[in-house]
Amino acid sequence: MTGHITALPVGVRLAVSPLSWANDVLEDLGADISLETCLRDAAESGYEGIELGRKFPREAGALRSLLDSHRLALASGWHSGELAERSVDDEMKAVAGHAALLRAMDCKVMVYGEVAMMTPGSPLDAPMSQRLRMPAAEVAGYAGRLTDFAGRLAAEYGLTLAYHHHLMMVAETFDEISAIFDKTGSAAGLLLDTGHCVAGGFDYARLIDRFGDRVVHIHLKDIRGPIIDEVRAGDMSFNAGVRRGMFTVPGDGIIDFKPLARFVRDSGYRGWLVVEAEQDPAVAEPRPAVERAFKHVQANFRS
Repeated sequence: MTGHITALPVGVRLAVSPLSWANDVLEDLGADISLETCLRDAAESGYEGIELGRKFPREAGALRSLLDSHRLALASGWHSGELAERSVDDEMKAVAGHAALLRAMDCKVMVYGEVAMMTPGSPLDAPMSQRLRMPAAEVAGYAGRLTDFAGRLAAEYGLTLAYHHHLMMVAETFDEISAIFDKTGSAAGLLLDTGHCVAGGFDYARLIDRFGDRVVHIHLKDIRGPIIDEVRAGDMSFNAGVRRGMFTVPGDGIIDFKPLARFVRDSGYRGWLVVEAEQDPAVAEPRPAVERAFKHVQANFRS
């Protein structure tokens, strides 16, 4: 990290996801890349932090020692939640080990992705048109459970819930996200993912305008326009889209990150910005990609 000058506001830190090196779902992508390579590349490219990935140790002492050796902080980690179908008590039991690890690593937020209402079988291999929608009559109850869970997560672990809207999940479109967050209490925070907004059919600035005060964590992901069009037109699966290269790092796609930089500067947002790109490291070499992304994000904050 030494020698990298940041243009980010005080209190805003730049992290990177390990997905550029190894995919969490498609385990053949990056299977031959070591965690040591990932952490070294991230630190030497200028990033202050990294999110949790499948190759990371899950024991706090080992994880802290490993990250400290590269002068990296843990920005957060994903929890596959099932509040669409189970109780808050059951969700608290399911999250306990993960939340305790994040607390021990001094994380402030926990990424929550709803996986309960997904297409049976291999949901991310199903055509995108076959994703499941939450019935309107169930939204209020779901939002209530999210709010309760978020409050308990904060009280017991000191973590803010960062709800990840996501392709193939119950909150993919702007209307679906809005329907849920219009009914949640302030304890539930929102993760803004630029790539999932655009791939979900809307400008991420709409989410900022509507729920900017709820944003507690930010993923900076870019989209290759022609490829996402091909994925949608062919009704391909999410995983097929990842393999095809629909996602990329900031600066390599069609997304303009200047409105995001303005939001961060003007809103008083304090927290992590996380560069993330789910793509094949054999096609998109990780280190050059994340180095380009680092420079692109910094340039948007300087302009």
